[in-house]
Amino acid sequence: MAQILAASPTCQMKLTKPSPIASSKLWSSVMLKQKKQNSSKLRSFKVMALQSDNSTINRVESLLNLDTKPFTDRIIAEYIWIGGSGIDLRSKSRTLEKPVEDPSELPKWNYDGSSTGQAPGEDSEVILYPQAIFRDPFRGGNNILVICDTYTPAGEPIPTNKRARAAEIFSNKKVNEEIPWFGIEQEYTLLQPNVNWPLGWPVGAYPGPQGPYYCGVGAEKSWGRDISDAHYKACLYAGINISGTNGEVMPGQWEFQIGPSVGIEAGDHVWCARYLLERITEQAGVVLTLDPKPIDGDWNGAGCHTNYSTKSMREEGGFDVIKKAILNLSLRHMEHISAYGEGNERRLTGKHETASIDQFSWGVANRGCSIRVGRDTEKKGKGYLEDRRPASNMEPYIVTSLLAETTLLWEPTLEAEALAAQKLSLKV
Repeated sequence: MAQILAASPTCQMKLTKPSPIASSKLWSSVMLKQKKQNSSKLRSFKVMALQSDNSTINRVESLLNLDTKPFTDRIIAEYIWIGGSGIDLRSKSRTLEKPVEDPSELPKWNYDGSSTGQAPGEDSEVILYPQAIFRDPFRGGNNILVICDTYTPAGEPIPTNKRARAAEIFSNKKVNEEIPWFGIEQEYTLLQPNVNWPLGWPVGAYPGPQGPYYCGVGAEKSWGRDISDAHYKACLYAGINISGTNGEVMPGQWEFQIGPSVGIEAGDHVWCARYLLERITEQAGVVLTLDPKPIDGDWNGAGCHTNYSTKSMREEGGFDVIKKAILNLSLRHMEHISAYGEGNERRLTGKHETASIDQFSWGVANRGCSIRVGRDTEKKGKGYLEDRRPASNMEPYIVTSLLAETTLLWEPTLEAEALAAQKLSLKV
């Protein structure tokens, strides 16, 4: 699993000068059908002033970069939540009288759920519960980003609130004692605005075949590095547990890794990292998609491989615990597949480093399997497993909690376990 990197308090994001931004479809594969027509275009503008040396200064940018700390203790908190599709992100800002350090210090808030597909118009109020705080790399200073989950006024989680159920699973004594670690590899694709075509590709045509692009360097092999690097530093500034980035197999596609993170924290960090990526691509005028198969044909899809281990897996004899976990996962394969992302059937074809969606498999160092075990884990007899089935648009609260539930809380019958062990050639 990836090494944890400490957040750097010194790195800052500098806002680029605004440029005209065309229509931008965010999370293009799963947007709400009721999206308003007028919201499809983002408009930017410049307020210009003539200086004595005939140069110009963008006063909007100057205001955006203002440091308010010398003049007020008040800060801005950006409340972030998941919208009605279950994958789109929403946010709004409020002023707090002073800096805060813990979500318990933050007030609950509300929003119009009828405008996000999460509540009827006649009873539209949805309540935001602050759950995790991150530093705001866009506003700087003591300003913060707040990951929230969503409830009815009566205090019940609304259907799109998957964090509440995940928190229940991770608070279970048996799960908590095993200290579940997750390392999540989030792949994503950058698209040119208006044309729904990957960044750097000739419009309506294709670049050369895959091969030179994975971790590639050079103008003819790598498109979007500035966005990836800006996102990397923004995550470090925010305090997100990001452990690395790389260019992916399909040109215009990138990956960042979150973790190792423990329990519910993994989902909080993935969602905040996704929010930062949305904001950065918004500023760059580039479209972000988490579609699992953005381009048909002989091109890799986009996944969200999830590395997972428990305390027992990481200790001596852990490989036997891993194999028992694989048995359980094989017996609940279709339940996991149904929760692992929309459109995943277009990606899990048995080609392009994937297993077939209909058939569970595992192997050592085999990226064409449902579950991969690393050579180092096999050699040491302990370590972790990699679930390669989740799609790029998977819900991290669901995937992480389902892995913990299946491997730590769910018990198959002895007959089912014996048949699965024989089928998978596992000796447990």
